[in-house]
Amino acid sequence: MRDRWRAIGALAAVLFAVNVLARLIIRFGFEGDDRAADRVSLLMFVAIGLILAVVAFRQGATRPLARWSADVAAAVGVALALTVLVGPLLVGNNPFGAGAGLFFAQIWLYLAAALAGVAIGYLLLTALGRDHRSQLLKRYAEIKSAKPRKVVRR
Repeated sequence: MRDRWRAIGALAAVLFAVNVLARLIIRFGFEGDDRAADRVSLLMFVAIGLILAVVAFRQGATRPLARWSADVAAAVGVALALTVLVGPLLVGNNPFGAGAGLFFAQIWLYLAAALAGVAIGYLLLTALGRDHRSQLLKRYAEIKSAKPRKVVRR
């Protein structure tokens, strides 16, 4: 159980680190340039989606969907809370300083990037037939076809 929480914490830390890195790049590299800040934010969301796609692809091959999706959802929830509430404080901003619209827009964009990344990773895995369920069904079919049929005498 400890390893499971460690993996959730590590994923949340990586996702939060991507956000902190993007905030620091915006703060020190593009202060006042909104177009460049928007591009960096877009790259951050793409990076978050790619990270989660890789996680979904790797976890989906070895574990059932219900188990790894709960872990990923917990990690995304923790990372989202840190990103929205703690991230702005690290660069000297107020989390609610830009208004409720921007605050909730961050939440929706983060959730959309996370959902898109997980969906792409898992759908690619399923399309290749390498997901956990497909592998179980393949093994079941191999076992059933390998056993000879029992002859019933009357």
